[in-house]
Amino acid sequence: KALACARRAASILAIEPAMVYPEKDEGSSSDSAPAVEFENVSFTYQGAGAPSLTNITFTAKRGETIGVIGGTGSGKSSLISLIPRFYDATSGHVRLNGQDVKSLSRETLTRRVGVVQQKSVLFQGSIRDSLKWGDETASDGDLWAALETAQASEVVEKKDGRLDFKLEQSGRNLSGGQKQRLSIARTLVKKPEILILDDSSSALDFATDAALRRAIHKLEGSVTTFLVSQRIACVRSADQILVMEQGTVIEPRTHAELLAQNGAYTQLFNRQFAT
Repeated sequence: KALACARRAASILAIEPAMVYPEKDEGSSSDSAPAVEFENVSFTYQGAGAPSLTNITFTAKRGETIGVIGGTGSGKSSLISLIPRFYDATSGHVRLNGQDVKSLSRETLTRRVGVVQQKSVLFQGSIRDSLKWGDETASDGDLWAALETAQASEVVEKKDGRLDFKLEQSGRNLSGGQKQRLSIARTLVKKPEILILDDSSSALDFATDAALRRAIHKLEGSVTTFLVSQRIACVRSADQILVMEQGTVIEPRTHAELLAQNGAYTQLFNRQFAT
């Protein structure tokens, strides 16, 4: 059994990654370019019979908040996964500050882009240690600032030892909302230029969610934020809203403009806010 396990482990370790990163950034960024740009982007998962994203084009300026909304399977997570290069577009171009993501080193991408997934993952150890995964050089002041923005400072203040409070594996000794807020704080510690919240406030009540969005909007450094959600209340105040339908994007509009079109967004609004 040991030999069989060893051979299997060795075969996994011998696999060469399909995605290759340059050692150094190729080219230079442009201050006049959009923070994020999609140009005729399509994407198909390996082995899939149909594309998950088709011919998507949009731009996001520095400091803008972009809402991404749509039903289950509409392609929301696939779309934002192309920004930090979790996958490569099958065709088209994804650019950050004018640079194709394929021309950026892994270090640059992880520094510029912060992603908070819907499923919160915390590590065993102190809250301080878990938050420092965002930036191991962060001071306690930096950690508390991130916790304040993530609406998690009150949670930590009530724990024995505060930042020294011991988390169980996967944060089992926290509620779902507490885990989500700490996960957001951990990403904020790294002070990313692009912040992606992939339905990562689904366990929060509406008041806390609204306070979180207001705090993120006030962040220094012109942070470009992507809010992925199935709730209109989470995205209605965004500068642009991308409505996803079967892997395509309805032309980016504001909340009021989309309501005036009386299309899929209006139908979703009526369902969620029916009296």
